[in-house]
Amino acid sequence: MVCGPLHPRRPITVRTAAPVGRRHTSVRRVAVGIWDELEPHRVRIEAALGGLLRAHTSDAPPAVVEAMGYSLLGGGKRLRPILCTLVCEAMGAPPERATCAAVAVEMVHTYSLIHDDLPAMDDDDLRRGRPTCHKKYGEALAILAGDGLLTLAFAVLVSGNRTRPVPDAVAELARGAGACGMVGGQALDLIADGKIAGPAPATVADLEAIHRRKTGALIRAAAMLGYYAAKELDPAWSPADMHDDTWAVCKYADALGLLFQVTDDLLDVESTEAATGKRVNKDAGRGKLTYPGLLGVEASRRKADELCAEAVAAAGWLTEHFKSTDGRPDAGRKLADLARWVVRRDR
Repeated sequence: MVCGPLHPRRPITVRTAAPVGRRHTSVRRVAVGIWDELEPHRVRIEAALGGLLRAHTSDAPPAVVEAMGYSLLGGGKRLRPILCTLVCEAMGAPPERATCAAVAVEMVHTYSLIHDDLPAMDDDDLRRGRPTCHKKYGEALAILAGDGLLTLAFAVLVSGNRTRPVPDAVAELARGAGACGMVGGQALDLIADGKIAGPAPATVADLEAIHRRKTGALIRAAAMLGYYAAKELDPAWSPADMHDDTWAVCKYADALGLLFQVTDDLLDVESTEAATGKRVNKDAGRGKLTYPGLLGVEASRRKADELCAEAVAAAGWLTEHFKSTDGRPDAGRKLADLARWVVRRDR
């Protein structure tokens, strides 16, 4: 689905976030405290990840299931599945309705990390503070574990949907994960690294195009799957409703996805291995195209603040718009606080 333009009668007012270098204590507290509020979402998702993996792999070879579980159940922020459940909640549905969709998104994300870490790709040996999948099990089994998670994601997604939006949800996840989305972004990133032949990206616009695909596409898919989960039992829903309902969801997700990548680039130059659970300063060491490398650290921080403000404004619009349609204003506020956390995260 292509996001529509801003609603002419409901313009989004963007207020720039307080600069990262001059953070107020109260804002920091909100950004950090959001994870206390999101803990029920995270606990539910963690339980579902393990339960659905076991349920769908009972006849699979134990070796591949172990490697899949090693990476899938190895911790992490669970940002994408939590986003999925928050959008579902903001639409007025119980967040539990999006559990299978959320698990499917996390399975796709984990597959991408396994393959991303391989020597032929980003060549990382540490992920979430532990050896990467190929370091633990070898490259062959790591590739198969990633393949298993990618394909399993669609079985899980379909098992959790019962009515009309099923084809739309499947198409959304495939688009976000595929050649026009995450896979395409990874290809562009490898061209930038010289591992694939092609014109090397060199501008901020080129870098943004990479990350809107590599990082942003799956984040948008997570948000849209939350929307579809909310609408699956709505007898009045039709595809014609989507433009009015989803442009702000997409606006929020697009800003959050790019924000996440800008802060990821900043963490690579400013954080530590102990804090992030992965190697740092590796991008600069490889001459990789990054926001700090192109813009400098201070300009990258300003870019992050602008993107955070865009996401917060879109979350505010969602809160106001769905007040009259049984939406949950508190979920919109949590979406805003999640963006504030991303801009200030240290891992």
